[in-house]
Amino acid sequence: MTDPVPRLPALLEAVLSVGSDLELRATLRRIVEGAAELTGARYAALGMVGPGHEGLTEIGTAELPESGRRSFVGRTDDSLGVRIRVHDEVFGNLSLAEKSGGPFTDLDEQLLRVLAAQAGIAIANARLYETARQRERWIEGAAAVTTALLTGEAAADALTTVADRARILADASAGVILQPTGDGGMEIVTAVTIDDPGDIVGTTIAPGSPVLRQLLGGEPVFVDDSATDPRMTTHVRTRFGPSMMLPLQAGGRLIGTLALPRGRGGRPYTSVERLLATQFASQAALALVLADAQHSRERLAVYEDRDRIARDLHDLVVQRLFATGMMLESTQRRSLGARGDRESGGSGEDVHEAIGRAVDELQSTVQEVRTAIFALQQPPADAPTTFRGKVLRETAGAAAVLGFQPSTRFTGAVESRIPEAVAGHLLASLRRALAVASRHAGVSRIDVTVDATASLPDGRAGVRLTVHDDGTTGDGGAGTTFMWQSPL
Repeated sequence: MTDPVPRLPALLEAVLSVGSDLELRATLRRIVEGAAELTGARYAALGMVGPGHEGLTEIGTAELPESGRRSFVGRTDDSLGVRIRVHDEVFGNLSLAEKSGGPFTDLDEQLLRVLAAQAGIAIANARLYETARQRERWIEGAAAVTTALLTGEAAADALTTVADRARILADASAGVILQPTGDGGMEIVTAVTIDDPGDIVGTTIAPGSPVLRQLLGGEPVFVDDSATDPRMTTHVRTRFGPSMMLPLQAGGRLIGTLALPRGRGGRPYTSVERLLATQFASQAALALVLADAQHSRERLAVYEDRDRIARDLHDLVVQRLFATGMMLESTQRRSLGARGDRESGGSGEDVHEAIGRAVDELQSTVQEVRTAIFALQQPPADAPTTFRGKVLRETAGAAAVLGFQPSTRFTGAVESRIPEAVAGHLLASLRRALAVASRHAGVSRIDVTVDATASLPDGRAGVRLTVHDDGTTGDGGAGTTFMWQSPL
């Protein structure tokens, strides 16, 4: 038997090498390379046993010959193999083949067993480090989601933020949010994927599904293969493999479900990933509830502010009307005295002027009331972002004053053809036209038309706004048409 002392430095070097890196794949690579160098083997490979080993299946120095691929532990003339254990778990088999200079010896086997024992410790440390890194990433992701949700995102954007961040953290093919339906089922309302989401959004899980009963009960569902699991019933299941379905629940309230499927043939989720994703879902659900509560407080603040505006408006209107009444009363007394003045050559111009000021004051008051009502009628939710929505918001505000809803019609591709600057001028003109129309006597109908296919007198393409009402103007005319146009 060969004296082990000359090979002791090589063993110590190999032992130190396998524990010099905390990254798991790098540690496994060092184990394989150290085993080959220590024993003089031409081929060395480490094959993992069972699923869930962080996506690792085999690491080798080169392609093992068929003799080295046999599942064995021990030594033959051309091959040598030992098991690597991490605590009480068999992590994998370290296999060697084709030793240079002759067959493997008992000393080779002993040295390899010592290296395998140290490798188990190094792998355990690398796993702990990887778990800590994963936990840190998930915690940072949950904090980022909470920050994003509490900065005022709309409900749909908030769900997308949760789905997208979870997909990245879980290394999943898709991040999907499902919400309960009125009939007791669940529907996919948000889907973020690394490729075309196709028809994922709108997919439903029928009431009574075993998966659904578990989710509605607040329990997570873990699936090894979505395509073959009989519990999965949706038509999109064939696109995916391993999956996690995690309830978004906070304070006893089920907001929905976060699903994180991987592609067909993808690596299964480890127990650590399942735990971290479940904790993320709980944190995200709490953030969604807090964000919804914050939005409710903001809406309440809007209503409180409107109540203040209404009180201020009431005080202003009462004061102005009282002052106007006093002015008219004074005018009345003066008009009675003016009758005697006419006989002595006096003039009633001062009376006419006073009445004119009173009328102007009343018109000013009415205009301020209209302006305040327009402002109070705006919905507390976020302002519409589309051009059509902004036009309809203006007409809905006018309906509060008129008592009826103006008729609105769009011609042409108003969203894509009308630039933002032109849209702003058009909305301002529409606002003025509606205010003027609302002052006409007997108005019972207003027609608003936005035509994005209009041609201007000089032949250029343009947009034309037309506001027609059937009221009576001050000069006795019936019906008024307001027109505004601009080139595109």
